[in-house]
Amino acid sequence: MNDINTEIHNAFEAIKNGGIILYPTDTVWGLGCDATNAEAVAKIYALKQREESKSMIVLMNGERMMYNVFKDIPEVAWQILDLSEKPTTLILDNPRNVAPNVIAEDKTLGVRLVKEPFCFKLMERMKKPLVSTSANISGMPTPKSFKEISPEILKGVDYVVNLHHDKICDKPSTIIKLSLDSQVKIIRK
Repeated sequence: MNDINTEIHNAFEAIKNGGIILYPTDTVWGLGCDATNAEAVAKIYALKQREESKSMIVLMNGERMMYNVFKDIPEVAWQILDLSEKPTTLILDNPRNVAPNVIAEDKTLGVRLVKEPFCFKLMERMKKPLVSTSANISGMPTPKSFKEISPEILKGVDYVVNLHHDKICDKPSTIIKLSLDSQVKIIRK
């Protein structure tokens, strides 16, 4: 098992060169890349065999990154994030400064603020948001642990992060959609 700093360095190098990584998130194992690099995002869609019209979640590591992507963030977003006891993804309106192919057709983007050390520190290095989508072929079950990830996915990424291979995770994040006109809709509990 490598140490976290080595893994951050290796993952960062792969991402910087437009690659995709397989990594442990604060929820399930994810496929990730630089959320501002449309070609890298397209590689993830191709690997998952997923239509580009299905958007992906983007991880961020703090308020500054959030405001770089969303000019207007409803006040309730911060309240939900403060009160959430488990990882919570917010779908917000009118993102900018990210690859067009991570944005949904209704001009929204799902984002999650993460404190998990690997993801957090990797984004500190990248200074950019990180794409996060479950590590499976579209339509197949989401792997609950590293050993459930299919060989196709393992072979299709540029780097596999060597941390938490024994962690079991069966809880994806809660997803809440917040529109600028203050509508709140729970998509996934």
